[in-house]
Amino acid sequence: MIPERDSETTFDEDSQPNDEVVPYSDDETEDEVDKQPAVEAGQNQINREAEESREPPRKDCSWQVKANDQRFLEQPQFKRTVFLCFKKSKYAGNAIKTYKYNPITFLPLNLFEQFKRAANFYFLVLLILQSIPQISTLSWYTTLVPLLLVLGITAVKDLVDDIARHRMDSEVNNRTCEVIRDGRFKNTKWKDIKVGDIIRLKKNTFIPADILLLSSSEPNSLCYVETAELDGETNLKFKMALEVTHRYLQEESAMADFNGLIECEEPNNRLDKFAGTLFWRNTSYSLDADKILLRGCKIRNTDFCHGLVIFAGADTKIMKNSGKTRFKRTKIDSLMNYMVYTIFVVLILLSAGLAIGHTYWEQQVGNSSWYLYDREDFSPPYRGFLNFWGYIIVLNTMVPISLYVSVEVIRWGQSYFINWDLQMYYPAKDTAAKARTTTLNEQLGQIHYIFSDKTGTLTQNIMTFKKCCINGQRYGDCRDAAGQLQSHPEQVDFSWNKYADGKFLFYDHYLLEQIKSGKEPEIQKFFFLLAICHTVMVDTCNGQLNYQAASPDEGALVTAARNFGYVFLSRTQNTITISEMGVERTYDVLAILDFNSDRKRMSVIVRESGGNIRLYCKGADTVIYERLHPRNPKREATEEALDIFASETLRTLCLCYRDISQDEFEAWNKKFVEASVATTNRDEALDKVYEEIEKNLILLGATAIEDKLQEGVPETISRLSKADIKIWVLTGDKKETAENIGFSCELLTEETTICYGEDTRQVRSTKDFFSGNSKCSLALLQTRLENQKNRAGSSPHSSLRMNEPFFQGSKDRALIITGSWLNEILLEKKKKKKKLKLKFPKTAEEKKKQTEKRRRAEAYKEQQQQNFVDLACECRAVICCRVTPKQKAMVVELVKKYKKAITLAIGDGANDVNMIKTAHIGVGISGQEGMQAVMSSDYSFGQFRYLQRLLLVHGRWSYIRMCKFLRYFFYKNFAFTLVHIWYSFFNGFSAQTAYEDWFITLYNVLYSSLPVLLVGLLDQDVSDKLSLRFPGLYVLGQKDLLFNYKKFFLSLLHGAITSLIIFFIPYGAYLKTMGQDGEAPSDYQSFAVTAASSLIFVVNFQATFVCFQIGLDTSYWTFVNAFSVFGSIAIYFGITFDFHSAGIHVLFPSGFQFTGTAPNALRQPYLWLTMILSVAVCLLPVVALRFLFMTVWPSESDRIQKHRRRLAAEEQQWKRRQSAFRRGVSGRRSAYAFSHQRGYADLISSGRSIRKKRAPLEAVLGGGAAGPGPAPAT
Repeated sequence: MIPERDSETTFDEDSQPNDEVVPYSDDETEDEVDKQPAVEAGQNQINREAEESREPPRKDCSWQVKANDQRFLEQPQFKRTVFLCFKKSKYAGNAIKTYKYNPITFLPLNLFEQFKRAANFYFLVLLILQSIPQISTLSWYTTLVPLLLVLGITAVKDLVDDIARHRMDSEVNNRTCEVIRDGRFKNTKWKDIKVGDIIRLKKNTFIPADILLLSSSEPNSLCYVETAELDGETNLKFKMALEVTHRYLQEESAMADFNGLIECEEPNNRLDKFAGTLFWRNTSYSLDADKILLRGCKIRNTDFCHGLVIFAGADTKIMKNSGKTRFKRTKIDSLMNYMVYTIFVVLILLSAGLAIGHTYWEQQVGNSSWYLYDREDFSPPYRGFLNFWGYIIVLNTMVPISLYVSVEVIRWGQSYFINWDLQMYYPAKDTAAKARTTTLNEQLGQIHYIFSDKTGTLTQNIMTFKKCCINGQRYGDCRDAAGQLQSHPEQVDFSWNKYADGKFLFYDHYLLEQIKSGKEPEIQKFFFLLAICHTVMVDTCNGQLNYQAASPDEGALVTAARNFGYVFLSRTQNTITISEMGVERTYDVLAILDFNSDRKRMSVIVRESGGNIRLYCKGADTVIYERLHPRNPKREATEEALDIFASETLRTLCLCYRDISQDEFEAWNKKFVEASVATTNRDEALDKVYEEIEKNLILLGATAIEDKLQEGVPETISRLSKADIKIWVLTGDKKETAENIGFSCELLTEETTICYGEDTRQVRSTKDFFSGNSKCSLALLQTRLENQKNRAGSSPHSSLRMNEPFFQGSKDRALIITGSWLNEILLEKKKKKKKLKLKFPKTAEEKKKQTEKRRRAEAYKEQQQQNFVDLACECRAVICCRVTPKQKAMVVELVKKYKKAITLAIGDGANDVNMIKTAHIGVGISGQEGMQAVMSSDYSFGQFRYLQRLLLVHGRWSYIRMCKFLRYFFYKNFAFTLVHIWYSFFNGFSAQTAYEDWFITLYNVLYSSLPVLLVGLLDQDVSDKLSLRFPGLYVLGQKDLLFNYKKFFLSLLHGAITSLIIFFIPYGAYLKTMGQDGEAPSDYQSFAVTAASSLIFVVNFQATFVCFQIGLDTSYWTFVNAFSVFGSIAIYFGITFDFHSAGIHVLFPSGFQFTGTAPNALRQPYLWLTMILSVAVCLLPVVALRFLFMTVWPSESDRIQKHRRRLAAEEQQWKRRQSAFRRGVSGRRSAYAFSHQRGYADLISSGRSIRKKRAPLEAVLGGGAAGPGPAPAT
């Protein structure tokens, strides 16, 4: 079990995640990763020239693999010491082992793990103490039976889980593939594959190990793989072998004779990184991740491929990523543990006090009582010492052994209720809600902050080409072929196009008519650009074109061009084939100028059929407009269209081109080749070269893509806001995109005062902060930080904490910040590496000054973080734009640290994984970006709207149920245990028990466990519909109103009062009572039965009143609850009569000594009157108080429960209308989203695979920020 992460962790720019590096995450930036060996160039011809002149292998490449030579790997230098002098090969076998136990180790290992828990170890110590006759007055089975029950239930659960892991391991290890053995390919089980083997894989088979691709059935030895098992992404990736292995390793005999040596990095968990060198035929060849096929991937659209095993089994990257899981604990868990520690302290104090009482009693009474002589000559203090341990045993039930097992059972049941909730089932994808953990359910009812991704979480992440602007003319409105607007839109018929995508919908017939007429060459260039300027790969299946796009945006643009007659058909490393209105043409692709979040654009340079060279470019409007030729007549008209598209929350993109002369291209291409093979700062060099050619562009127009909100998002956000849950949107898109979506989903309204993070110089005081301008700045934060810095500098002991609020007045305000601003405010800039200098020892004074300077810097940095969190948390909503996955996790961590609030993160992509793991609760959405977010989450479902039901219904119910269970559980244990203390005043503090041993043994196991367990599983104060209708009920959990130390001590007090009644009413009744036979029945056995029977009635009926509210209304009361209460009482009496029978006493005389007690005692009417009186005195005050609170001081749930019938009648009329998209400010533009990393141009031009370091759209950042100035008039 991994301990919970330290809540005091802070992030800085060089920090790494606390858990494992997740696939394709942004935890490491390119400049933080060690420089890789020289990689292949961006074009095929460059590859052939460069392969013969690779750099020598890196010194840190210590992993060596030789093909077809197992003896090479058995050399001494490849062995490692595992224990003492025993050595083992450092190369793992390919058999995987995820199970924990085997038949020999299960019992000892499982017991060891269970006894590491403090509660179990405590009861083991008690069991040992009970074996000492001098201190124990209880039989050993009173502790052993409950302990065995707890250990047994846990062991069975662990065994079932491990058997499932055994079966999964066996299924995987016994798969087969073809391996070179004795010069031929033979079928071999996966578990028998070794490092250095050459294997053959066929289509639709999984890859058994991490292998170097040698050759395949495809041209240039391309290999298509699906990584869904690895990272959840379903789009195909493309790998390509070295030219030399592709050329020479096609035949089986050549494979068998291959003896290449590979030197590479040690096994690690970086899925998208690999550095190594192949030595073969006296030549070295550089290897990178684009030539490696990873275990867990599946071969697709490739008949067969060959590979050399580099990493096997536990050394594979997928196994390296599967080892660590962050352990999350709930707030109630922590509080419950502290309460158990409190009980333990109370137990020690009580035992010590009673032991002192026994010492005094021995001195005053015991020594003079001849009938107590036990042949042991012990002094009173020593007897008191022994009695201390005796009371530790007698009162051990104050520390509830069954508490943790009961909690786990309740959580397990609550998780199934979430899984079975049909109202959280998404039929479109056949996706049901799934509780992937059973330990966090009640924490769902205590959420303060929700951190949500945007694309794919709030939106559908299904991009649709909606509108466009070509040559200054806008298209996309509902118009007929003549250009007239239609009142009843009709879908454009694309049946004339055999390649048309039937799912594509468009309603502007006029645009299609213009294309068919051929009168507008700019329109033809527009769609030709969409068909040629991209990095999409195409696959043909059953005569249908299937596009594999790097992002949904690219797929939407290429699909639009396809339907309008410009169809992307195929591509090679250097060519691309397009069908232009039925005419197929192939163009030479001379270069692909890749995009990233800084460039915000991409370009291709192609040679057309006439020999002309032309550059086609698409990108964000801000960067494109900066590079346009001064004479662009349609510039203003296109900008006006961009404003209109932005106001409709559409994602915009500008298209342009320019012609290039042959001489200019040749001069530029020389620089491009040099930058492509650069071993250092390659990306920067390429960006500089790209800038030289992307200038004087001619504007063609703009596209507008729609990414609709998911169904029910505005309603969900509204309800969650009413539940006092603050929502932060963390997205990689540009500010305008996120802001418009904020208005659409009603996170922002027209009344919301919006503060922007980048304008930090306009305002200098609180007075000016909200002086009527809704677009405020954060200068107050900067001023506050500077003042605090000055204070810190003037007085090292001055407090940096300022508790006054940032804002005054209305609370309806929102904060919008960017990732760059976040870095500037919260992080220190990276220091450049300095050259090695000779340093002399520092004096003590210099060291002191340096330490003080460092301390002040840390204090100031921490105060910056504190102030940011304080400011942001005073806002109703926060939108963080252009943030990386690392920053997402950092923001969540800061709120956790400084606000001590319960957080929830929800997302659908791989770049949300860090955020999901960092938050207290992680929720994954099964969206368009694979299953990695789901696999890393605690809960998952198909749509964002189900979050309201997860929190407001299941979360709230789980919290209320768990709180009621814990309060009642502590109460019933105190009521049961404290009777022994009152009894001690009448037995000389001798650690004698007030009940028989078997009653003590079975009390928590059978007699009182079921009713309260069902309270924890089934209780409801209001229905699910009313929970959603009145989200204000949710604040109970946020404020910890139902379970805290106050409630705990009230339960202790209630239990103490109950124990007093349970003891003293029977005591008084027996004091001067005569039975029907004329004898006084005041024997110990009859008293124990009376007290025990009264207790059973009280605690079970008390559970009834937890569920059954006396008054005008009832809460959730079922047959199961009634059966559990009366069934528990029946079980008690049935077992008691059996254990008090003469038959069982004959069989076990020493264990059953209350022979005939229950039948004799329960025949007496006064005993039943005594029990009725005890129960009445215990329960009537509870009923009266409950009735008083319901009538005089009712809670909101009480009021709702009182009027539930009227509310149910109104339920059909209460339906919130679906919110339409609000029209945003025209100046907000929503640009095409670019990735954080460079795109896939080099992968296409070199034939390498398309790989993703992040999810396609979450990881991508939108285009440049549009200016806030007024838009042109329409």
